[in-house]
Amino acid sequence: MDDRPDHRAQIRDFLTTRRAKLTPEQVGLPTSGRRRVPGLRREEVAVLAGVSTEWYTRLEKGHIGGVSEEVLDAVAQALRLDQDERAYLFDLARAARPARRTPSRRRDVQIPPRVQWLLDSMTMSAAFVRNGRQDVVAHNALARTLLAPVFDSPTTAEHGRANLARYIFLDPGSQQFFADWDAATVVAAALLRAEAGREPHDRALRDLIGELSTLSTEFRSRWAVHDVRLSHHGGKRLWHPQVGDLDLTYQSLDLPTSNRTAHLTIYTAEPGSTSEDRIKLLTSLAATQPTPPTSHPR
Repeated sequence: MDDRPDHRAQIRDFLTTRRAKLTPEQVGLPTSGRRRVPGLRREEVAVLAGVSTEWYTRLEKGHIGGVSEEVLDAVAQALRLDQDERAYLFDLARAARPARRTPSRRRDVQIPPRVQWLLDSMTMSAAFVRNGRQDVVAHNALARTLLAPVFDSPTTAEHGRANLARYIFLDPGSQQFFADWDAATVVAAALLRAEAGREPHDRALRDLIGELSTLSTEFRSRWAVHDVRLSHHGGKRLWHPQVGDLDLTYQSLDLPTSNRTAHLTIYTAEPGSTSEDRIKLLTSLAATQPTPPTSHPR
């Protein structure tokens, strides 16, 4: 199967959507006359990047494989790309280069025992490890209890592993569990978009994106925006069926493994807060319940 036409479409749509977000005023260019489309024109981006309009037009059509890093960096600066967007553009460029050999199917993340020991040592924080597809591949007892709606979801039972993106977009209960559900959909789609740039030959990732695109109107809408996110942190408001409202903070950290990068996510509550009291209650509940092993894909 030839992936190049689809890859060119990804590049085109990404650059087009970034260009549409900028105005001449934002980048210090004069404005004149009626503009037929929002955002910058191609020739304006070319001027900012120091390249010809013809060259930039070719780039925006997806011909990116032989472009130097210096030129890509100039385009990234012209489009005011943030760090994650810039990394995504470079990932697309690397994927467009001719492969020296047929890419092999990537092995999934293998979590060494020491990582599980680390997770289990965190008794007052909910900690779990996910891969780039947002499969939960390891977790501690509190994370299993905190994320019970995800683990107990029909989307998990059907596929044999909890997947955060699948739960958010395909389980109606996620709209109650995630108090900021709209924000959760934005982050989930943006994380998958970034992973698609890093791992263009990941068939399981393609299948997941195809499934979500087919079954979720919300996912199709978020995916079309071409936003990317490599990592994330901040506040998270959840509604847990056993303890009610939770205002938590979370931090996601890269966790290099022997074969590919996984991501460690830790949820905590502010000391002295009502949410901390409720997390303590969940900790007690987790201690009295056996923790099912993390399931593996079939």
